[in-house]
Amino acid sequence: MDRVLMKGNEALAEGAILAGCRGFFGYPITPSSEIAEYMARKMPTIGGVFVQAESELAAINMVYGGSSAGFRVMTASSGPGISLKQEGISFLSEGELPCVVVNVSRGGPGLGGIQPSQADYFQATRGGGHGDYHTIVVAPSGVQEMMDLTMQAFYWADYHRIPVMIMLEGTLGNLMEPITVREPVTEFVDKPWATNGCKDRAPNVMNTLHLDSDFLEKRNHHLQAKYEKIQQECKRAETFMIEDADIVIVAFGLMGRIAKKSVSEARKQGVKAGLIRPITLWPFPDDVIKSAAQTAKRFLSVEINMGQMIEDIKLAIEGRVPVEFYGRIGISPNPEEISRQIINIAAREGWI
Repeated sequence: MDRVLMKGNEALAEGAILAGCRGFFGYPITPSSEIAEYMARKMPTIGGVFVQAESELAAINMVYGGSSAGFRVMTASSGPGISLKQEGISFLSEGELPCVVVNVSRGGPGLGGIQPSQADYFQATRGGGHGDYHTIVVAPSGVQEMMDLTMQAFYWADYHRIPVMIMLEGTLGNLMEPITVREPVTEFVDKPWATNGCKDRAPNVMNTLHLDSDFLEKRNHHLQAKYEKIQQECKRAETFMIEDADIVIVAFGLMGRIAKKSVSEARKQGVKAGLIRPITLWPFPDDVIKSAAQTAKRFLSVEINMGQMIEDIKLAIEGRVPVEFYGRIGISPNPEEISRQIINIAAREGWI
């Protein structure tokens, strides 16, 4: 396998191509635009399709069409653009149409700015649109994971027939690191449901309009059973020094990467700190949190927002251990800043 220097957004796009993505439909918005630019260059060279749509709404509906025809397809946007795509994501979820949606997050609410942000956590993990549905949500913390989790996202999307969202901060999208380029995927999940011609079978129909209440309820129960299966099979988290930790930091994406150094520094100063980095934001790795809560004395959620993931941590812990929050808006807390928070909590509680 080759070792190359790549920018995060480009590694993600290349991972999609290696995973067999042959359709990209998008509309440019900073800080996600490099993904569209990369796809615009590469798709024509591999027999794929690139369309810069006239709007985010058009792009997500093109994803609907490409997915229903059986192709691996993707779109990418940021904050406000993802909001505009939510109706289409709900339609894709009900239609059980696999696809990958990338959110290179920017600050908000409103138009916000291009500073680093994790304020789209609620939007991503609660579905974001209308109706009872979920999407799988993954949060990479480095350039290598941006390639690897993108390839995993396409597999999960096809295997579970579900949209998968990749959520990352603009900082990671523009970060350059040496990575190992993976081998291309050559085996794919069969799609007998696809609308790709019916000479030898009955036509397949993609429909999300269910006026009969009994059928609508059965349909939702079917989707819920799938979500329960996903929660059993797809939870992912990285743990670091949690076995004897008095205080466990929970941080995802960019902040998980930064907080690991803070944990090491706190250990040098005599505080037993550990880290849980959720890799899947939905399904949330609550089992790992619950296990750590059996011995930890305190949890600290570190996020680039006003406090969103902290709700899932509290739900997982079920009141067994206090949970505190530290966050910034449009600014990524540095390792020293988080270390000070850890030390201050330890001193306040009398652990040092």
